[in-house]
Amino acid sequence: FTWNKMKLLVLAAVCALLVASAAGVQVVRAKSKCQNPGTIRQVVELLQTLFDESKKEGESERLLFAKFTCYCDTNTGEKKQSIEDLTKQIGMLENQIADLAGANGALSIQVAKLQRHMDANDAAQKTAEEMRAAEKTTFDAEEVELVAAIDQMKQAVQILGDIGAEKALLATSAAHSKFMAGKAGSAAFLKLQTSISKALVAANSFLTPSQHGVVESFLQATEPSGSAGILAVLKAMQETFDSNLVEAKNTEAAAVKANEAYIKTKKEEFDMLKTSFDEKEATMGTNDGEISTKKTQLGDAIQQKADDEDFLAKLEEMCGDKGKDYGTRVELRAGEEAALSKAIAILNSDHAFGAFDKVAATKTGATGAFVQLASATQSSGLGQARRYLQKLAAENKSVRLARIAGLLSLGNPFDGVFKAIDDMKATIEEEAQQDAEQKTWCEDETKTSSESLDEKKSQITELKNTISTLDTTINDPETGLIKMIADDEAKLEQNAQAQKDETEARRLENEDYQKNVANCDEAEVILGKAIKAMNAYYKEKDAEIKEELGGSLLQRRQEPAPPSTWEGDFSGQSEGGNLVIGMLEFILTETEKEEEAAHTTESEAVAAYETSMTALKTEEEDTMNTMANKKKELTEARLSFEEKNEDLEKTEQEKATIETYLERIKPGCDFIAENFATREANRAIETAALDQAATLLKGTPGYTSAQAKEDELKAGECAKACKVNDQKVECKACINESTVPAYCDKHPETVGC
Repeated sequence: FTWNKMKLLVLAAVCALLVASAAGVQVVRAKSKCQNPGTIRQVVELLQTLFDESKKEGESERLLFAKFTCYCDTNTGEKKQSIEDLTKQIGMLENQIADLAGANGALSIQVAKLQRHMDANDAAQKTAEEMRAAEKTTFDAEEVELVAAIDQMKQAVQILGDIGAEKALLATSAAHSKFMAGKAGSAAFLKLQTSISKALVAANSFLTPSQHGVVESFLQATEPSGSAGILAVLKAMQETFDSNLVEAKNTEAAAVKANEAYIKTKKEEFDMLKTSFDEKEATMGTNDGEISTKKTQLGDAIQQKADDEDFLAKLEEMCGDKGKDYGTRVELRAGEEAALSKAIAILNSDHAFGAFDKVAATKTGATGAFVQLASATQSSGLGQARRYLQKLAAENKSVRLARIAGLLSLGNPFDGVFKAIDDMKATIEEEAQQDAEQKTWCEDETKTSSESLDEKKSQITELKNTISTLDTTINDPETGLIKMIADDEAKLEQNAQAQKDETEARRLENEDYQKNVANCDEAEVILGKAIKAMNAYYKEKDAEIKEELGGSLLQRRQEPAPPSTWEGDFSGQSEGGNLVIGMLEFILTETEKEEEAAHTTESEAVAAYETSMTALKTEEEDTMNTMANKKKELTEARLSFEEKNEDLEKTEQEKATIETYLERIKPGCDFIAENFATREANRAIETAALDQAATLLKGTPGYTSAQAKEDELKAGECAKACKVNDQKVECKACINESTVPAYCDKHPETVGC
């Protein structure tokens, strides 16, 4: 039976009652053993109403189960997708944590290596400083000794000059003896010996064995004999001390300069190592932070996955149980509807009406009333229907069948008709409200979901464009951040190598410079000594010969020709000696020029080195800053890339969910949209027909008689029960000659039940 057929059957039942009432059928309470056909039609009508209510409840449950199934499907799909996504996320987080831990492991090895290099560099600087300090201490001691020795030599020479030692040495032996007689222990000689003794102590390490012997002999003498020898020794010692002092100072200055250059190079190398060390330490710290964050995310993801799996298990169990329960209800309802259909068929058949026509009371109409079914009527068709309904109600545990069976024992049939009309109108109103709510819900859901779908499509397009841009920013082979960072790293390696190469070249150049200057200094000292020695002989000798001969060695006066021996006067090697002196002086000048050029070249090389190193350091710093910024951009871009991909995946899932949802609600929403106006019109017609039927029924003699009888009961034996409120269950039960529990069981909506 369809819903419209059910409504038509109810209207048919109402019309049947109208016909019966118009024919003068009087509805009275009687004690006859059977019912007339009008009563059976009322029962059939109520049976049909219950059948339609069962259909309605079945349809309602079907819709509810459809929504529940939609809930199950949606949440099952969402949870399965969430579990799949979380599984991927957990794997990704575990891989990222492993990668970061591996990177930190590699960085820790590099940091340890850098620390060893820094320690070695620091140790090398300390060693160099210690060696420099030791050299400085040695130089200071040597300088003190040389200065003291030079001072003593000057004093000794001065003392010898004061006592006229040189003049005494040029005198004859007799004059010398006379002059020195009694002077050996003089204060001047003692002072001279003391001064020379101090000089000897101060410069003992600088004396040759022969010089040492001469000085010792002089110090042990009791008189100033051999003063010429000691004077020459003292002067030579003084010159040597002066030369040694100059050489020591030059060597010290060169050592200081070389040490400063070495320390500077080492400090620069240390700074480079320290910068790399700090960067790697910072990277390790950043990685540790990311590992901590990702471990937290991993824990959350694992917990969320466990929660989703638990929810999914419970959901599947609940949905399965609900599906089984729905199947059972469908099966029970099918049995109930079958029973109702069979009862209607029995009561509404020609055979049943034929049986009812054979009952005298029904056929003659003398007592044509709806009577209460009693034990005396058990053999009639109506009794069979009641017993059949009671049996099915017990077998199927159906309250509705029990209520139908109970209706057969009620007194006033109009109450049931009016209640059926009211129930039908309420059902129509409820259906109208449900249709309106369903229509509004469909319109709102379709509009909202469509707008959300459009928004998701727009978001997907935007996310894809953003992801493409980020991918280009990160991975472009020409302009991507990865490529640019790799270029910067290569540039830094080249810069570091260039600094190392230039520093090494500068060190080698400085070593060559130090050696060259030392060689030049040594050559200048040797050349000076050689020139001095040559000049001491040839120029002085040439002057003496000129003075004696009155002219140059090359201009001798003519004498008688001697026997043939050799030509010319003795000139020795004066000409060659003077030539050699000139050559030595020229070489000395060139050597001095070479040393000066070496100093100039070294100064220029130092300036060029410092300029180049400054440029390299600036380039290195700029490159490191640029690379740091690019690495930061790369980290942010990668994070954004992952987030956008996650957003895209999530948005696509949401889009698919919305599309699926729209597909699911489309059939029902299309139906309500297409049939809403027709259903509204039909409901208006049905409501008007029901109202008209109720009005006609209330105008029939049967209704008037039944109402008068009811009023009589209310005023008589039921007056007490109906005095306060005739709508309460006590009044209704009394009028219908029933108990309160029995009446409430059949009419639970009554006041007081």
